[in-house]
Amino acid sequence: MKTNYHAHTFRCGHADPDERTYIETAIKEGFQIFGFADHVPYPYPNGFRSGMRIQPEDTADYVNTVMGLKAEFDGRIDIHVGFEAEYFPALFDDLLRFLEAFPYEYLVLGQHCLDREDKPGGCHWTSGRTDDKSILSHYVDQCAEGLNTGAFSCFVHPDVIHFTGDESLYRAEMRRLCREAKGCGVPIEFNLLGYGTGRHYPTPAFWEEAAVVGNEVILGWDAHYASWLEQPQMELEADAYLKGLGIRRIETLTLVLPHVK
Repeated sequence: MKTNYHAHTFRCGHADPDERTYIETAIKEGFQIFGFADHVPYPYPNGFRSGMRIQPEDTADYVNTVMGLKAEFDGRIDIHVGFEAEYFPALFDDLLRFLEAFPYEYLVLGQHCLDREDKPGGCHWTSGRTDDKSILSHYVDQCAEGLNTGAFSCFVHPDVIHFTGDESLYRAEMRRLCREAKGCGVPIEFNLLGYGTGRHYPTPAFWEEAAVVGNEVILGWDAHYASWLEQPQMELEADAYLKGLGIRRIETLTLVLPHVK
């Protein structure tokens, strides 16, 4: 079965302008399930506005548009609507309360920055190079806390942290992260955007550790443009890579709808 639960829309400011094109392309390429998980509209205090995510006032349009396509294409492809969210401990309950007003279906964890985006002086973006072991540990701690909330259906690009220091330390921390995800029953994503564009992730050392831990793994296209879905060879290469490591790849997610505690 060909599936994807990780796609973005124009509302995040850096993706394709037409959701319908995604769906038409997905059908043409043989997808049976297609999920949108655009960058979540964190309701920051003090009027802070992020430049890389849906704005709060655009949330209803996002959810209603995808749900409309879900109804229109029913019987041809199974469409879902969710969000990709960082775990910011001080703001997470407020986020869940905000999202309760909308009929979304799932969250995926994608920790693009540490602490929080509106932190005075700026946050640490996880894709930036670092050899600081405290930042590596901070990333694992923050993600582990998020995974343990039970709010996430998948952990996307779990190896996004760009650590350039001691490999043995990296492996130990990634093994700890993989164990947390497995213990929480959260599958991890092999990110095809990173794979296909030659980013620092997927990171071989991470996936070797995931193979040892025995995580459930799903492919995620992380599509920002519909044309990105038109690469069946990339999927085959990624699948072969995972099989070579002995990793069990799953095809579908159990979607978890978070609730405010």
